[in-house]
Amino acid sequence: MTEETAFADIWADDGDKPDAAVVRDALGVGVAVGLSGFAFGVTSAGSGLTLPQTCLLSLLVFTGASQFALVGALAGGGNPVTAAAGALFLGVRNAFYGLRLSQVLALPRAVRPFAAQWVIDETAAVALAQPTRRAARIGFAVTGLSLYVLWNLTTLLGALGAEAIGDTDAWGLDAAGPAVFLALLAPMLRTGTERTVAGLAVVLGLGLLPVLPAGVPVLVAALAAPAVLWARGRRGTGDR
Repeated sequence: MTEETAFADIWADDGDKPDAAVVRDALGVGVAVGLSGFAFGVTSAGSGLTLPQTCLLSLLVFTGASQFALVGALAGGGNPVTAAAGALFLGVRNAFYGLRLSQVLALPRAVRPFAAQWVIDETAAVALAQPTRRAARIGFAVTGLSLYVLWNLTTLLGALGAEAIGDTDAWGLDAAGPAVFLALLAPMLRTGTERTVAGLAVVLGLGLLPVLPAGVPVLVAALAAPAVLWARGRRGTGDR
């Protein structure tokens, strides 16, 4: 059975959504999140990265949480390897999005390597919310394109602005990165398990911050997820 046949029953024709509505919704997400690139540009420049380094991170990495984690660890004096490892942990989730989206979008093989660059939280959310494959493809493409262009543009503007105003700490702009990171994370915490994991991660990260090198507390905080899942499994209770 082909992928087209396998998913034919999931999306019925009577669930069709106008293309204009899909484009509108996708642009709304792309523009809203894309503006956060300004905060990343400011944060990255404030952490000591050069303008080309900052722009290359947005062009090549293009996953906000990982980018903020990387520059945040570097700003705290962390080892580049440790900082990169923490960013990689956060970016692994995109691989799981890719597994699902590969079935939903069913893109030609020649296109998939290029589409992989846009597999992030926002494009996955918009695509998976659509009732048909056509709508999912439009939502993915419009969200990815608008977000990629705007994120990189605002990254450049933020980095240039940070260089122009000088010491970002004096302006309090060093808090921009963490604030945006939390704003992106908070809406994703929908279940009790997710909130418990987030809470434990905060306790581990902040508690170990004074005693471990910069960047290492982030890696330790990643253990919150398996710890909470193990504890729930031991209790034999479901998520509430």
